[in-house]
Amino acid sequence: MPPPPLPAEAPLAMPMQRFDRQPQAIERPPVPSDMLARRIILILLTMVLAFGASGEVRLALLQDGLDLWDILLLVLFLPLFGWVAFGFVGAAIGFVLLMGGNIPGYIAPPVPRTRLSGRTAVVMPIHEEDVGEVFARVAAMIRSIAHTPNAPAIDFFVLSDSKAESGAAEERAWAELASGSPVPLYYRRRTINTARKPGNLAEWVQRFGGAYDYMTVLDADSLMSGPTIVALIDAMEARPTIGLIQTVPLVIGATTIFQRWMQFANRLYGPVASAGLLWWWGGEASFWGHNAIVRVRAFAESCGLPELPGKPPFGGHIMSHDIVEAALLRRRGWNVHTVTMNGSYEETPPSLVDHAIRDRRWAQGNLQHVPLLGSAGFHWISRLQLLVGASAYVTSPLWLLLILAALAQQMHILNDAAVAASTADVLLLTIVLLFGPKVMALIWVMSDPARRRSFGGGRALLRSAAAEVVLSILMAPATMLTQTFDVVSILRGKRSDWAAQARGRDGFAVRDAIPLYRWHLALGAAFLLLTPFAPTMAAWLAPVTIGLLASPWLASWTSHIQRQSDRLRPALFTVPPEPSDPWLA
Repeated sequence: MPPPPLPAEAPLAMPMQRFDRQPQAIERPPVPSDMLARRIILILLTMVLAFGASGEVRLALLQDGLDLWDILLLVLFLPLFGWVAFGFVGAAIGFVLLMGGNIPGYIAPPVPRTRLSGRTAVVMPIHEEDVGEVFARVAAMIRSIAHTPNAPAIDFFVLSDSKAESGAAEERAWAELASGSPVPLYYRRRTINTARKPGNLAEWVQRFGGAYDYMTVLDADSLMSGPTIVALIDAMEARPTIGLIQTVPLVIGATTIFQRWMQFANRLYGPVASAGLLWWWGGEASFWGHNAIVRVRAFAESCGLPELPGKPPFGGHIMSHDIVEAALLRRRGWNVHTVTMNGSYEETPPSLVDHAIRDRRWAQGNLQHVPLLGSAGFHWISRLQLLVGASAYVTSPLWLLLILAALAQQMHILNDAAVAASTADVLLLTIVLLFGPKVMALIWVMSDPARRRSFGGGRALLRSAAAEVVLSILMAPATMLTQTFDVVSILRGKRSDWAAQARGRDGFAVRDAIPLYRWHLALGAAFLLLTPFAPTMAAWLAPVTIGLLASPWLASWTSHIQRQSDRLRPALFTVPPEPSDPWLA
């Protein structure tokens, strides 16, 4: 007979916050003296690159006098180049740190203690997921937790927002697993799914949060080892001023070509990018909504999310809640940290199409943050993170506008080759900034024999990196146009539905992909037809044109599972094996 599905309730108040009024902050230690200097260095280097490049473009355009097209080009170029430069500078800083043997934010698993002073709930919100896969992950994590000496201080909750039919299957799977679970396993399904995932978590806090000191938050595709969870609890107990610790999860479970490609990119480029972020984030880090531990009372007093005024997509419940919750914790005086450690994993969508569907939801959530930039009491780093998140989607329509404006300008100027030659240095600098982080990550891995072997050896690594660069170049134009359509539809008031996320796929035919990418094909064909009228510009745009025309074939091919017999499998996208945890197997 299974145990009760829920423990005794322990209510905890979670008042709604106001963005127009700053609450009283708690006492917190001063920010490290060098943190402001780090952030100034990041911003100044970004500005030097952005204004230097835009100055070169301005000089080139002044050769025949500035007209309306020239001014539009300059207006678009500066923020876009600044975005690229910002990412490059952060990666360069991370590269220097890693090459010097410095891994920011690394937490090693602690020496196991027989008792933890606080209680922890591991909570996994789910919505219309594959029941077998979800509870297989739950079972693996419970096994791993049970083999730590700290298991008596940890409970596990599955918080469902699924429909009744899926809920019945979930309840059967829970009953089977919970009856013999060495760790208390609870299950709750909401019948009214108010506010999606943040509402799911808030309802748990208000009903059960009073019994727990910490809450480890997962996604349905998350996997965390018991020692990793204990290490996070240990870090929270040792640092009472921290409200949240976010881990940097590694991508696992890759089966399709797209997933293996994303997994390889995550493992190769992720350390350099993360090191740069952690260097300047400090105690004002962001939150990605999963694979993190939260101080429950700090979360309850700081992160009650109100409905935004107006209609969706900008009004209503906050969709991308995580980064807002990090800003609210920091506003209240709590430190928010991101750490790198072993034993924290997630999965990625199985295809380019599924990735775009998830990206559409993220786009709406991130653009919803724009009105929150002026919220009372937010730390300026929190505002910067909100701005960066929103601008990640605004850059796509701006890139498209820049391309169209450049085409119009080049067709207007008789001697376009002269202008092209004068801006060659800017083009070269753009290539360096775009691909520099990839090269730096490759150098870091190649510099250590053990790391190099973990990627299959030097030759395999170089082949995989070359293939990844080619695929990224082909994917970028498709993503640019897809995100542009997403932004336009959001501005027109079309909201994103809360649909179940696809996590498994074994390919789809090109004929099924062509209708999804019909506008990509049309724009690629238009660029191709303009070649006689602006040949130099057309040559520069060749990667964009090819990527747009190839998008249905790229989406179809990369959506297929790589079989053991595939010749591609042993040659490309080999990633390091994970540290052994037999209980997660």
